[in-house]
Amino acid sequence: MIRINQLKLAVDHTKEDLLAKAAKLLRIPVKEIQSYEIIKQSVDARKKEEIHFIYSIDIETKNEEAVIHRAKNVNVIPAVKKEYQFPESGTETMINRPVIAGAGPAGLFCGVMLARSGYRPLLLERGEDVDKRRLAVDGFWNGGPLNPGSNVQFGEGGAGTFSDGKLNTLVKDPLMRNRKVLELFVEFGADPSILYINKPHIGTDVLSGIVKNMRKEIIRLGGEVRFNSLVTDVLMKDGKIFCITVNDREEIPADALILAIGHSARDTFHVLERRGVPMEAKAFAVGLRIQHPQEAINRSQYGEAAHEILGAADYKLTHQCKSGRGIYTFCMCPGGYVVNASSEEGRLAVNGMSYHKRDGINANSALIVTVTPEDFGGGSPLAGIAYQRKLEEAAYLQGKGNIPIQLYGDFKRNCSSNTFGDVKPALKGGYEFTNMREMLPDYISESIIEGVEAFEGKIRGFRRQDAILAGVESRTSSPVRISRDDAFESRIRGIYPCGEGAGYAGGITSAAMDGLKVAEAIARRYKSFSF
Repeated sequence: MIRINQLKLAVDHTKEDLLAKAAKLLRIPVKEIQSYEIIKQSVDARKKEEIHFIYSIDIETKNEEAVIHRAKNVNVIPAVKKEYQFPESGTETMINRPVIAGAGPAGLFCGVMLARSGYRPLLLERGEDVDKRRLAVDGFWNGGPLNPGSNVQFGEGGAGTFSDGKLNTLVKDPLMRNRKVLELFVEFGADPSILYINKPHIGTDVLSGIVKNMRKEIIRLGGEVRFNSLVTDVLMKDGKIFCITVNDREEIPADALILAIGHSARDTFHVLERRGVPMEAKAFAVGLRIQHPQEAINRSQYGEAAHEILGAADYKLTHQCKSGRGIYTFCMCPGGYVVNASSEEGRLAVNGMSYHKRDGINANSALIVTVTPEDFGGGSPLAGIAYQRKLEEAAYLQGKGNIPIQLYGDFKRNCSSNTFGDVKPALKGGYEFTNMREMLPDYISESIIEGVEAFEGKIRGFRRQDAILAGVESRTSSPVRISRDDAFESRIRGIYPCGEGAGYAGGITSAAMDGLKVAEAIARRYKSFSF
């Protein structure tokens, strides 16, 4: 195969245009291209009047070495294919099947890989299956009661199920785990374009079907998936796990427990602390969500002639404040919604969510400021959880149980809002006008204002006075890191901290990749079971 990089085409090009340009670069007739594969597609929008797609593609043709030599182009090179390799099974005997706590991306991908290698995992999810969970969440958004066990944070698919479903990651990937994760997503129902577009996403509506298909695969291969099954205790002997308790009544023997519990499993963190599992407080970020008209973001990013093919534009912005703190946008949701993402009674948190088509009227993203253990006070590894809860309690009170909202101009003036401007809200859940400056520490509020003003230089209209703020965004990542060694194991042997909740990931893809890492560690150590 021949790899062609930096292949530039107009956004309205056809397949024939792509092949014709590739053939021209290779100095061969189009008919000699036997097959091709798109490896990467990105958008070059630096010149708004002339936006292009940039491709890397692999071409199969005759006499490839001679064709590369004749092309005399630095962007025409031999294609080197690398594939992910799951390790062969180890030699140590596992008496009890591995137990996975949590059916988010880390737990599901770990479960699929273990099931496919003959380990018959038991996957325990504290929430409901994705269909029942969606009904519970919709009911909550429409004014019904919060289900603390099954909500935006908990249930099959994890918190990422009610998000934009972004699959990009900054994690370096020499072993091709990222590629494997994307291939599995496609296998279980995602559009194949996620394998090559620069910023792939799935959308909450499509993710629901994918996680169900992953569950069915685990079961088909001899594994088991249980819902409404919360790990309420972890029992150890001689520095090693031997049993877990589920729902305070059922004891399950365990040689290996994969803790893929998610960043909001606060009760489980308390259990682990009480049992002496080593962990530490870590930095995370908090702030608010901001909404702008998606059309305005499109114009700023793509120009007046934004092409429909490009879809809803996104952005990623950072700023270093005068105070030394950093503020940045996070989990940007093109054409999306701000949602009530609460999971505890008397506390309120928000998140962003998009459907696959990203066709909502607004863009939204989190405006978040990094906070560190120095901000939390106290020496407990769970001090960050207490910090989050304090903010969420204030948000709940300010919003009277609904999402607190405020126009940016009023936030800057430190006064409550009482009506919308030209920006209309795109929210899932009830809302209440308020002054969110009263619930945030001054260093957060001041950083948000400085950041929004600075971001105006990158996105025209970002600081518009009627942009809608909502809060509080407090679940950006885990406030805790559960310690593990190079074999992905806790000092309490048999416990494998995994994914975002354990402090080793920051999104769907990185969590799924961490699930693969832990599955590999268990496979390298233990023999698999026979079917």
